Amino acid sequence: MGVRALRTAYRAGTLRPLTVVEDVLARIASRGDDAVWISVVAAADLRRRAAELERLDPAELPLYGIPVAVKDNIDVAGLPTTAACPAFAYTPAVDAGSVRRLREAGAIVVGKTNLDQFATGLNGTRSPYGAPESVFGGDLISGGSSSGSGVAVAAGIVPVALGTDTAGSGRVPAALNGIVGLKPTRGLVGASGVLPACRSLDCVSVFTRDLADAATVLEVLAGPDPADPWSRTGPRTPVGDLVVALPDGLDFDRGDGTVDGPMAEAFARVAEGAAATAAGFVRTGVEPLREAGDLLYGGPWVAERLAVLEGFLATNRDDVLPVTRAVVERGADFSAVDAFRGTYRLQELKAWAAGLFATADVLLLPTVATTFTRAELAEEPVSRNLVLGRYTQFTNLLDLAAVAVPAGFTGDGRPCGVTLVGPAFSETRLLAAAAALVTTPMEAP
Repeated sequence: MGVRALRTAYRAGTLRPLTVVEDVLARIASRGDDAVWISVVAAADLRRRAAELERLDPAELPLYGIPVAVKDNIDVAGLPTTAACPAFAYTPAVDAGSVRRLREAGAIVVGKTNLDQFATGLNGTRSPYGAPESVFGGDLISGGSSSGSGVAVAAGIVPVALGTDTAGSGRVPAALNGIVGLKPTRGLVGASGVLPACRSLDCVSVFTRDLADAATVLEVLAGPDPADPWSRTGPRTPVGDLVVALPDGLDFDRGDGTVDGPMAEAFARVAEGAAATAAGFVRTGVEPLREAGDLLYGGPWVAERLAVLEGFLATNRDDVLPVTRAVVERGADFSAVDAFRGTYRLQELKAWAAGLFATADVLLLPTVATTFTRAELAEEPVSRNLVLGRYTQFTNLLDLAAVAVPAGFTGDGRPCGVTLVGPAFSETRLLAAAAALVTTPMEAP
């Protein structure tokens, strides 16, 4: 059951939080060692929280009795924050700002979910706690870095999960598990109590099974966070008639010279439907977006990851996975001059993006250009990870908002996801556009 269905049942008196807690515990137990969870709140404490809620009026709390999972780079008081690195673990005394808002709204925090170590990766295989498989099976990767959060929602364990999103970590797992992944505007949801990946770019993201639930959760999370110097607010973009930008020159190369034809065909069907439904459409190239995204891992912004982890790496280098360490330590290759040159070029690319959104309300893109199995990621962990971020990595650098939604399946049975992208503070418009422009998913072959 999603947020709205649970709220309706609670308010009608046909369901109790204690019953829901028992169901969540049973679902976790039934899945065994699925690599989704790093830690789970003790059953007695979950039952105690449910009992507390049962003494309150469900109509007064927007997330009354809603079970929530939290990515393990976001602080939950009393549970260790590991960032998928056991040697790094610490136990916070207070909740992250986003978690505090969820609790105050009546949510039940169930536990901490697996991730690509230090939120560095988009594939869900870079963790000593295991690599969750997509709910669609076939050894398909779950996507990362918010791997556990994505699977927890897609598998029906919880209706809501928090992730983070720097390069696409709140969207790639959504595409690979057939759920909604909302990446708000930078700073709209406070990031206090979040271990940074790139502090100037990080966002707390939301996974749900439908768009209406994502909107409900965002209403709770959005707002000033006095403990986060990057926190900000802005005017909401009205919905109005929707003009959609459709991309030309998309690249569905799998990184080895072969093209994912079925994924290209699946996206083309979605784009055709969006063009027919929207009030109008324009065409746009995507090379400026690709160039902006390349700055994240191929340019000076990778040094921002090293700025966070440099001290830990100096004393605990062998406690970090080799692939994670290799990515982060590349930050030392960039100079202050490189950073300024990158900043100047990024500003030019932001101006290009502003011009695009002067002609269109939203941009439609594939969330991922292809999919990989866990075995394929083990063979090529770096190059294939970059392929996954081809159409997600630019978003935070260009100060855009995005929502990823399921869009059916490829002809050979793999999940297809698309993303609607818009200017900062356009979440309301993006959610409405996703509901209006992305047609009902076709049945899996």
